Amino acid sequence: MHLTADRLDRISPSQTIAISTKARQLKAAGRDIISLSAGEPDFDTPQFVKDAAIRAIQAGETKYTDVAGTPALRRAIADKFRRDSGIDYKPEEIIVSTGGKQVIFNAMVATLNAGDEVVIPSPCWVSYPDIVTLADGKPVIVPCGQNHGFKLRAEDLEAAITKRTRWFLLNSPCNPTGAAYSAEDLRPICDVLLRHPDVWVFTDDIYEKLAYDGFRPATIVQVEPRLRDRTITMNGCSKAYAMTGWRIGFAGAPLAMTKAMDKLQSQSTSNTSSVSQAAALAALTGPQDFIGEMVAVYRERRDLVVEMLNRAPGVTCHKPEGAFYVFPSIHGCIGKTSAGGARITDDESFVVALLEEQGVAAVHGAAFLYPGHFRISYATDTASLREACTRIQRFCEGLR
Repeated sequence: MHLTADRLDRISPSQTIAISTKARQLKAAGRDIISLSAGEPDFDTPQFVKDAAIRAIQAGETKYTDVAGTPALRRAIADKFRRDSGIDYKPEEIIVSTGGKQVIFNAMVATLNAGDEVVIPSPCWVSYPDIVTLADGKPVIVPCGQNHGFKLRAEDLEAAITKRTRWFLLNSPCNPTGAAYSAEDLRPICDVLLRHPDVWVFTDDIYEKLAYDGFRPATIVQVEPRLRDRTITMNGCSKAYAMTGWRIGFAGAPLAMTKAMDKLQSQSTSNTSSVSQAAALAALTGPQDFIGEMVAVYRERRDLVVEMLNRAPGVTCHKPEGAFYVFPSIHGCIGKTSAGGARITDDESFVVALLEEQGVAAVHGAAFLYPGHFRISYATDTASLREACTRIQRFCEGLR
């Protein structure tokens, strides 16, 4: 008897979680492991946000809320979109979900029929293609090279769109590359989308606040308001407010789309945690100065990591505009043998040997549908990053 549904055979467990799990096992066995594989801020949730959650518990705000979120939080999210991006969403066009991942899942399951295509630039977050596949859709992967800053070119988007294209999914700043799109970058992409009125747009802006050197990431509807009626603009509290475990993602969308996602969510999880919603309300309406302080630390770490990785033989590391990842190429390491005797045939064998021989956990590029690279998260303390990069240099110097 076959235990699981056929649809489960179409997807894989998250490969970023798999690497983190292996690193934890080695650490538990007594190995000195530096894990740079998790996409999670090392900062704590701000105290005023925690205090708001405690007050909510003490006030008995522990009951069901509306499926799409409390009226107060939806108003605050609408204000956030207006304040940060100049996009005017009504509170009823906002949905709050259990993390950004559920927003994506809701959108794809609510809209895709078998064989519908979703255009996804790669390198891309590991969950996008699997969520599309689980919803009976077909991911159409468009490679974006390091020589273009890992950014999608308008002509490549145009070439990928067919009669079956239902969605274009864009993540900026991007996990795993840190590439971010300015308004100028997005203008030609918007022009392509205007020529294809049946294609919907999903923009994942979860890393929006994490950008460096004065770079201002833009979002699709901000650049081209005419695309508003077929765009979902997603964001959340996880990255900017160091609230990954609170599980708060949200989106603004045309009312009919918001209602479709609400309908689906009502039969899956219903509302997001009421206490987490109270915390999110405080995060969005309270002081924001700590974000700038956090970004300043991330920028210093980024510069350190990029500089040190570019001194590792066989490694080339692009300096990203945002998020807290770098995505270096290891093409100069492939085909060699490590000091421990491991043959480096691809990016996966590279990260496995790096973990086993030097105790550094990173994620191989193929997990993000872009082989020949690996991802490092610099959301960890500076001393650990410096030591990890020293170990990577040592590992690459030992390749023969």
